[in-house]
Amino acid sequence: MQDKHLYEYAVIRVVPRVEREEFLNVGIILFCKQSKFLQMKYELDENRLKCLAEDFDLEEVSKNLQSFEKIAHGDKDAGPIAQMDVPSRFRWLTAIRSSVIQTSRPHPGMSCKLDDTINRLFKELVQI
Repeated sequence: MQDKHLYEYAVIRVVPRVEREEFLNVGIILFCKQSKFLQMKYELDENRLKCLAEDFDLEEVSKNLQSFEKIAHGDKDAGPIAQMDVPSRFRWLTAIRSSVIQTSRPHPGMSCKLDDTINRLFKELVQI
């Protein structure tokens, strides 16, 4: 029997017009301190985003999400935040912000297979 690991996850949201507070779930960030696991998975659905804002700049948001992903993975070329330890990167990525890209509050769970868990959460919360 595999050990269960305590993990935290947050839903990544795109908020095309912050003042309207309408959002679309576009991704998941999953973190497990015990396993030093931090992964991010996202997908932008242009048609769904255009329903919220016709003039939405998909290219700019895509670049910002790519930066989030580089930070999550600790890429050397992603700046000083990407060089922080795994828990600090997760806390930075999930910090409350008033911008086009936001995250939910972190939620806990238990998992034996973190890769399977992020895929399940992505399917349930983003690809609905």
